[in-house]
Amino acid sequence: MEGINKPLQGKTALITGGTTGIGRAALLLLASQGVKILFFGTDEKHLADTMDDVKKMQLEDEVMGVLADVSSKENVAFVFQHVDGFLGKLDFLINNAALGAKGLMETSYEDMAYVINVNVLGYLACAQEAAKRMKENGGGHIINVGSMSADTRGGTSTVYVATKAGIQGFSESLRKELNPMGIKVTLLEPGAVGTDMQPSSPEEQREKEERLEMLKAEDIAESILYILSQPKRCDVVELKVRPHKQII
Repeated sequence: MEGINKPLQGKTALITGGTTGIGRAALLLLASQGVKILFFGTDEKHLADTMDDVKKMQLEDEVMGVLADVSSKENVAFVFQHVDGFLGKLDFLINNAALGAKGLMETSYEDMAYVINVNVLGYLACAQEAAKRMKENGGGHIINVGSMSADTRGGTSTVYVATKAGIQGFSESLRKELNPMGIKVTLLEPGAVGTDMQPSSPEEQREKEERLEMLKAEDIAESILYILSQPKRCDVVELKVRPHKQII
């Protein structure tokens, strides 16, 4: 009966940006469902805090965290060495590591380059390495966590919008490229979510959640579980999730 209740039991996943927010919530939920997980982030304290939560669930043998910056080619190679060593095979990639960014006139060239490297090049590089392994295994599933900003295109976050619009186009094209290999591709576009990326304080975020103006990271984790739990015949190509009172 356990296999029926946990359809993802025995699967493996790489979660980028897994130490905070959506990535961390997805990690804890998927691990509870029997998924073996490798995750990474850039902050040592956040990584340690996440592993503390994993240990409380007594799942430390099934979850491994490393420090890495997805903007670096060397770091991507480092991560996938651990994918091969710790996971052995790769069923799922949750492309989630991303940075917020302000408008064009408020952002330096150096900051623009770094955000693009993380938010776009990092997604492409991880998807490429994941797809190589999934092709050899006869299939897999890549979820690109985007943003409603790709559609709403607000004027105060121009650089961020550029990256998320890029991920929107990339996801649509990538599905066409990888579909013949049996690899699913899903674009998940949340609305406002109470995470470290938000400019508002944690207290303000909790208030917005109570007013139905902001999602919790756990809401998006549940969406990820739903996407990955669908039968092989069923592709969730695009999923938009917004707070009830975020009418945009």
